Amino acid sequence: MNISQHTNGNKLFWINKRIFDISLSLLLLPLLFIIVIILPFINYFSNSGRLFFIQERMGKNCEVFHAIKFRTMVPVKEITRKYDDPIETNRITFFGKFLRKSRIDELPQILNVLKGDMSLIGPRPDYYVHALEYLKSVKGYRDRHDIRPGITGLSQIRLGYAEGLEATAKKASIDNYYIQNVGYIIELKIIVNTIITIIRGFGK
Repeated sequence: MNISQHTNGNKLFWINKRIFDISLSLLLLPLLFIIVIILPFINYFSNSGRLFFIQERMGKNCEVFHAIKFRTMVPVKEITRKYDDPIETNRITFFGKFLRKSRIDELPQILNVLKGDMSLIGPRPDYYVHALEYLKSVKGYRDRHDIRPGITGLSQIRLGYAEGLEATAKKASIDNYYIQNVGYIIELKIIVNTIITIIRGFGK
């Protein structure tokens, strides 16, 4: 059974997954609104610039969508980092480091979830321009786009922020394992491990 066949196999699970995505995202909306009100005042002193970072990412069926996050890096006119270059950690602001460790920077993506571009749990979406290169070079990379990308996922809790060809190959392998074995138990494990990761992030 290939991945595509597997994702169509348990329709009830995928219906329940979508209901869970929408329900939890709606519950998180008030928190998002509160942070949107507070964050500009903090940014003024430690993360100067626009509040949101919107970027083209590769979604389900390799289609492009616009992912929204709280900005954590010094703004640039255009991204010059290539698909196999390491992340530009020198551009991450002081407060941006906190937003990343706490995963608060990902919170606006519940809007992507409500829109249907993303799920709460699934393969993390890559920058679209880089993803086009990974499609050519990374085995199994196309398969990981058989489902909606997620705010958190199995590869993210195991690898963290994976950049470059070697890390992306590992990420694709883990994501495809998740898709082939998806179910309520693995979803619960990812949720628990994400919470643990967030708690540890606050403790650093």
